[in-house]
Amino acid sequence: MNEKYYQTLKSAETEDWLDFHVVRPICYYLAVFFARFDIHPNTVTIMSMFFGVGSSFFFAHGCFHYEGTTGLVCNIVAIVLLIIADLLDCTDGQLARMTGKKSRMGRILDGIAGFVWFVPIYAMLVYRFYCHHDIEFGWLGIADTPTNTFIATLVVLALGAIAGFAGMGAQSRLADYYIQAHLFFLKNEEGSEFDNSVRQQEIYDQMPKDAPLVERVFQKSYIDYTRKQEQATPQLQRLVTLLRQKYPSATDIPADIREEFHRHSLALMKWNGLLTFNFRSAFFFLFCLLDVPVVHFLFEAIAMTMLKWYVNHRHESFCKAIADKIGD
Repeated sequence: MNEKYYQTLKSAETEDWLDFHVVRPICYYLAVFFARFDIHPNTVTIMSMFFGVGSSFFFAHGCFHYEGTTGLVCNIVAIVLLIIADLLDCTDGQLARMTGKKSRMGRILDGIAGFVWFVPIYAMLVYRFYCHHDIEFGWLGIADTPTNTFIATLVVLALGAIAGFAGMGAQSRLADYYIQAHLFFLKNEEGSEFDNSVRQQEIYDQMPKDAPLVERVFQKSYIDYTRKQEQATPQLQRLVTLLRQKYPSATDIPADIREEFHRHSLALMKWNGLLTFNFRSAFFFLFCLLDVPVVHFLFEAIAMTMLKWYVNHRHESFCKAIADKIGD
């Protein structure tokens, strides 16, 4: 790829192999196309939401085991729509960097796009389980009665909520934050979107009374988004606070501190990348095609949560070590 392509990336260091070699190049050409027609990055983000939500109606269908060829086609269509949604969601950022059309609303929209997709998708998967559950009932030796179906569906609904909000939501939110922290130490404030909840609350409080309701709602949700990122990373917050107290701006942070943070953070990027779309979606697609999407809820709630804990633990450990040195 040419130099113009690299300029549309946040950083090659924060991209996994599939993104860097396949997804991002495709998104670059999509960004070139949208730029030619002067389409705003936020419009592309909203388009991604429509494709993501649209996929949920096709994911509601059982696959080949339950609905034969029609079901298989519906699931393939759902997968294609969700892949298109992800491509568009990646394109918006590259388009913004290509055209210079970056905005606070764009950052907020980009942060919540995945949630907009997966809430209806997970809801439809619960409905799918209600309609098609012979495989799971067979594994557990449960009689397929209306009462058992109702109770099992309630359990799957609770599991889906845990997998979606405490699982996928928390994992993606943390992965995004660690990418922005990495960019903050690599490129300073102007090269990252390392936001904090206090500043976002100030922006909300300063919004005019006649500001559009949708803008106020999005800003309020972004305050909660950043606050949860901070709550999950107390040692990172301690480190950043110490640095802001000792150095007037990010550019004044000594090179040795930057290099130490960068070395530890870079080593974690390959694991952090597993918390993003590519890795989890591969398993999600597999479970849907095998007609056991409920297993994906378990995968999110157990396996992916363990991965998130590992990444979080290692990141907090080296942040604490650096902060202790600065504090001494």
